[in-house]
Amino acid sequence: MLFACHNEFGFLGACMAKDWWRGAVIYQIYPRSFMDSNGDGIGDLPGITGTLGHVAGLGVDAIWISPFFRSPMKDFGYDVSDYRAVDPIFGTLADFDALLARAHGLGLRIIIDQVLSHTSDQHAWFAASRASRDNPQADWYVWADPQPDGTPPNNWLSVFGGSAWQWDSRRRQYYLHSFLAEQPDLNFHCPAVQEALLGEVKFWCERGVDGFRFDACNHQFHDAQLRDNPPASGGEVSTVRADNPYAMQQHLHDKSQPENLLFLEKLRRLLDGGGAVALGEVGDEDAPPVMARYTERDKRLHLAYSFSLLTSEHSARHLRTQVEALDSALARTDGWGCWAVSNHDVPRVASRWNAAGSADTRRDRLWLALLLSLRGSASVYQGEELGLPEAEVPFELLQDPYGRAFWPEFKGRDGCRTPMPWRADQPHGGFTDGLPWLPVSEAHLALAIDQQAGDPRSMLHYSRALLHWRRTQPLLRTGGMRFFDAPEPLLWFERREGDKALQAVFNLSDAPATLQLDAPLVPLSGSPFGGAGLDGRMLTLPPYGVFMGEPPHAA
Repeated sequence: MLFACHNEFGFLGACMAKDWWRGAVIYQIYPRSFMDSNGDGIGDLPGITGTLGHVAGLGVDAIWISPFFRSPMKDFGYDVSDYRAVDPIFGTLADFDALLARAHGLGLRIIIDQVLSHTSDQHAWFAASRASRDNPQADWYVWADPQPDGTPPNNWLSVFGGSAWQWDSRRRQYYLHSFLAEQPDLNFHCPAVQEALLGEVKFWCERGVDGFRFDACNHQFHDAQLRDNPPASGGEVSTVRADNPYAMQQHLHDKSQPENLLFLEKLRRLLDGGGAVALGEVGDEDAPPVMARYTERDKRLHLAYSFSLLTSEHSARHLRTQVEALDSALARTDGWGCWAVSNHDVPRVASRWNAAGSADTRRDRLWLALLLSLRGSASVYQGEELGLPEAEVPFELLQDPYGRAFWPEFKGRDGCRTPMPWRADQPHGGFTDGLPWLPVSEAHLALAIDQQAGDPRSMLHYSRALLHWRRTQPLLRTGGMRFFDAPEPLLWFERREGDKALQAVFNLSDAPATLQLDAPLVPLSGSPFGGAGLDGRMLTLPPYGVFMGEPPHAA
């Protein structure tokens, strides 16, 4: 039931069904690469609108659209120069309104990306701030004097490599940038900054969005004393590659500061009044407790996005350790997580978790089934439903500044950002009539949507079947979770709520595996899983096999 509500921020909004987001499946769209409607080679909002039928047909609950706001595109939209304007390459506000209306008509909720921790250096706020040290917006960004020898104020590092400080000759000071130098960090210690950002979020609430994915939301405050970070001890799980110097520090002072909790509470009050949900990106070396604090029930974010499964490690032991760590932390605050195995920043899971090196749809199906079986919500990245592997992009065609900086050990993020393949028989996979901003992978054409749509053996057919079947399994959306001991390469856990329970077993290897169950189970009806054999309590799984069953009395 929808009803009008309002709060201290003075606007009306539609209040959604309270907890729709718990256990929801969110489909991530990278707009540059989804569908181009005007032939300029860049995907856009009308392109998304025209292809929403595909997304709705998958059986997902919501769409997360990566940034489409006005931007000089130094970091492809994560450097915002105007929070309230659609960049012309993506369309207009009217195009967004049309997209929103179409999505709602199809039963899909819309989550938009908001980057509050920093702006573009082309934002009007930064232009005003850097003009002088005594203007009304002088302290809207993090400025600091050099040390006596001219070096930066402290040892903080940028995620993209090198110092996090950039010299500005106009102010004769350094400014902080946790990412690119063209992405200066906002000063959240300034109350006016917080109020201005809440106003930007309110604008989109009033426009009718259903939620926000807040990028780098634990980067919103810094240590006001600008204390040096200590060196990494070796026990941390870094959020970046080992060849990035950012991994050589414990980031105690440049992010995840306690003051951020109070800002998130302000943000939550605003969102509750607008009927919108907050999904926070929390990248931290010790993420579970931070995520637990950030999602403490009804106080701050609704759910937090986990990086734990976006690494190269994927043994059963590792997966269990990561899931148990987050689940245990969230239990203490009644918080909620959101899992992902692919996104726009990491190599696609079909390649990243592929020790064999060859394509295998069975393995791709396993990873999707696992993602959709964990306690928490799930984010599915565009193309994951097709089993797309990482694309090879030659250096001369790279667009990602991160990749150009760390080539060749790290080839950047372009390999997971190449355009969606819609039709194998059309130029550029039907993505555009022009020259695409990144090349369409030849390997992706055989996996194009038109090639898979009518094939009951395809990954797309399986993805649709799995997502729709999951909607019939409430335990997979909100049930509690506990693991059972099982030898590698098996992963075995239970989802339970009250007296109802199901068990899931995953064979993570390319060889058959057996498991002695504690008690007999009956396969869940209607599931897309096949190939498992049951002889009493002895379960046999084929390579990359999945089994889900329930006690006989519940069947």
